[in-house]
Amino acid sequence: MEITALKGIGEKTAKLFGRLGIAKAEDLLRYYPRDYEQFQPPVPIAEAPVGEKTAIRGIVIGNMTVKQVRSLQILNAAVQDATGTVQITFFNMPYLKSTLKKGVFHIFRGQLQKQGNRLVMEQPAIYKPEVYAGMENRLLPRYILTKGLSNQAVTKAVNQAFACCASSEEFLPESVVGDFRFMTHMDAVRTMHFPTDRESLVLARKRLVFEEFFLFILMLRRMKADNHELPNFYRMTETAETVRLLDSLPYQLTGAQKRVWEEIKSDLSGDTVMSRLIQGDVGSGKTILAFLSLIMCAKNGCQGAMMAPTEVLAKQHYESLLELKEQYGLQVHPVLLTGSTTAKDRKLIYAQIADGGADIVIGTHALIQEKVCYHKLALVITDEQHRFGVRQREILAEKGNAVHVLVMSATPIPRTLAIILYGDLHISVLDELPADRLPIKNCVVGTSYRNTAYRFLEKEVHEGRQAYVICPMVEAGEMEELEDVLSYTDKLKAALSPSVRIAALHGKMRPAEKNRIMEEFAAHRIDILVSTTVIEVGINVPNASVMMVENAERFGLAQLHQLRGRVGRGEYQSYCIFVSTSESRTTMERLKILNESGDGFYIAGQDLKLRGPGELFGVRQSGMMKFELGDVFADAPILQQASEAADRILLEDPAFERVENSALLRVLEKSEAFASDFRSI
Repeated sequence: MEITALKGIGEKTAKLFGRLGIAKAEDLLRYYPRDYEQFQPPVPIAEAPVGEKTAIRGIVIGNMTVKQVRSLQILNAAVQDATGTVQITFFNMPYLKSTLKKGVFHIFRGQLQKQGNRLVMEQPAIYKPEVYAGMENRLLPRYILTKGLSNQAVTKAVNQAFACCASSEEFLPESVVGDFRFMTHMDAVRTMHFPTDRESLVLARKRLVFEEFFLFILMLRRMKADNHELPNFYRMTETAETVRLLDSLPYQLTGAQKRVWEEIKSDLSGDTVMSRLIQGDVGSGKTILAFLSLIMCAKNGCQGAMMAPTEVLAKQHYESLLELKEQYGLQVHPVLLTGSTTAKDRKLIYAQIADGGADIVIGTHALIQEKVCYHKLALVITDEQHRFGVRQREILAEKGNAVHVLVMSATPIPRTLAIILYGDLHISVLDELPADRLPIKNCVVGTSYRNTAYRFLEKEVHEGRQAYVICPMVEAGEMEELEDVLSYTDKLKAALSPSVRIAALHGKMRPAEKNRIMEEFAAHRIDILVSTTVIEVGINVPNASVMMVENAERFGLAQLHQLRGRVGRGEYQSYCIFVSTSESRTTMERLKILNESGDGFYIAGQDLKLRGPGELFGVRQSGMMKFELGDVFADAPILQQASEAADRILLEDPAFERVENSALLRVLEKSEAFASDFRSI
């Protein structure tokens, strides 16, 4: 059913829902809340907790001032009750000067901060006391929004969707539902949107996370069954070219790199096709191993292809390989194929790939287009492989006959989880960094440090360096208390010198625009890039020396470590500033683990220990296992349970012939038809 069939949703509103990926009424049922508002009773200002979201009841006193700072209008006012005073600040909301009446009681709800001796609340929500009283102690859903669409409008639409689209069919086998005492699927979906209490919410989420993992693992097992046992039609031997390159490099491979290179050579020359995952932190040396593999493949008379998640990264890989070719006289013929390759060049490259003139092909999803015909494809490498759908990897591999597959990831997944998620792959771990790497200097700070951080950013820029600032949201209104890229870009432009070149980047931009901005940053035509976590992979800028992460407490430690890996890639000392809006001891201790270690696998292990299933409200991880609800770190126990249940079903009924598995088979086949939507692995 089209979303316009719902009452109150015309073409204009439907376009706004479309920006959120919602086209049909059924989509609303899967558009789960990002968070839930629990409206606690207002507290006296003197008792309000600093660093936490709180509500105060007070009146505006004195004069409200509006100050223009370049493109930003900043309104300041003082709110008072019988116990104290808070300064409230609003950005680009000058109209409040006339609508916020002095001497009238309002409820102000927001994050309370201390700046010097003053209490400050930025951009609080404002309620009439009688309205707020009707909301107290309720658990209300909050959805990620887009400009022009209110939370109330989404909530109303979801309610209507339940009335006309809800299906009662249960697809998990009875044995699974019984073993885990799950509520029904539809009860879980309804509870996710409209929970009566936190306990029922946790149970509903567990059911839905389980089925996400369960379906994903079943699909993966079915798609990749027995691939690792295929005979090796492309037996390769080590060539003089790779030996000479290794002898000529100005650095020695680490012990871990040498070990993994031996494993790759053994696979390529073995009896069965290679299916190997290389896990290693940023900077551990995965790329040189990929290049060695491609060169070995080419010098054995075959073709190798390497697929990167972004055009910028594909181009960087291509240029790095060309540099090696020219510097060391390598007799290989690489080509670059991306979405922006011109029609004229594309035609020429297609011909070179088809006749074998190009023996190494580097690119993006363009490598798997129908028109690309390979002469003798024997090796497929996917970089930052969790960015590609299962089916996308399959399509590339199917361009050849039983090709070798090498996948690489900088995401440090603990081995217990990696075995579940990559059961079809042999796992290699690069657990050493080159000795000449300068360790990144880290600090975990509260929001009161922000102005000091801005001065530091400006200093680094004036010294010729570049910086990233990460915000969890794209635009204002998605989640009120979290920083968003668009507003933050304006704030930063107002706070820093006009000579500092600042740009915004986020996932809602058109691909061409994202590529343009990343290329400009890589070319140092942008000094500070304000971005969501889309930069977690896909860009390599050795000149970037500062990573500043806002709302750091809302990210998992493993993802913060991934973000930190964007800096420290060059010769300059690099820094990472984690800004937390919560200064609770638990939060600060958790974030300080990043100070203690630069080992991604240790940090991932700590993440497993510290984040539990009860922690529902983290920021969606962009690069790591993009499920609707599940998080492989926070939900590791559920992942383990889903894996065991999936293996049991496959053992007992591999063809899904039993009646009790018929509904599961229908859902599974529907999921497999859209397997490329699983961008997570």
